[in-house]
Amino acid sequence: MSRKQPNILVTGTPGTGKTTTCQQVVEAIGFTHINVGDWVKQHELHSGWDEEHDCYIIDEDKVCDALEDVLAAGGAIVDYHGCDFFPERYCFPACCTRKAVMHMLQMLRRWFDLVIVLQTDNTLLFERLEKRGYPQKKITENVECEIMQVIVDEAQEAYKEEIVQVLPSNSVEDMDSNVDRIVAWARQVCSQ
Repeated sequence: MSRKQPNILVTGTPGTGKTTTCQQVVEAIGFTHINVGDWVKQHELHSGWDEEHDCYIIDEDKVCDALEDVLAAGGAIVDYHGCDFFPERYCFPACCTRKAVMHMLQMLRRWFDLVIVLQTDNTLLFERLEKRGYPQKKITENVECEIMQVIVDEAQEAYKEEIVQVLPSNSVEDMDSNVDRIVAWARQVCSQ
């Protein structure tokens, strides 16, 4: 890592506590909190509205372009319910030599130094989403995503195993423990 401060991605199904966790981490260590959903609205990083899913259609290229300079500086904690479109794993043509691939990898920087996937018990998640006023279809889709561990699988496929941590987020005690863990990790990395 050539940045002075690390970048952290906190991901998970909607309703798992990503935003609250990020806000508490920011209060403790002063990182910049980027809620991708808010950024999409504020900076018009979308290609319209999806009536069926009741949300903006995110333009992943626009989001990545908007985040590039912020993340290059380090000290950011990004909050989003997906993770597989952020740069990390690279695919090279089969004709590239090992030496060429290694050179290209040295030129590329990964965005995140830690990826946290928050998980919540399905019944509790259902109740949280219901309290938010989500339509039944959206609640069902998100609970099914949690049951099938879609976000966990995305993170494990998109990032190196050693930077992905899956943490429970069912209670205030879980959240406090998660915040303490993330803060301790960030402080340790910043002191090196």
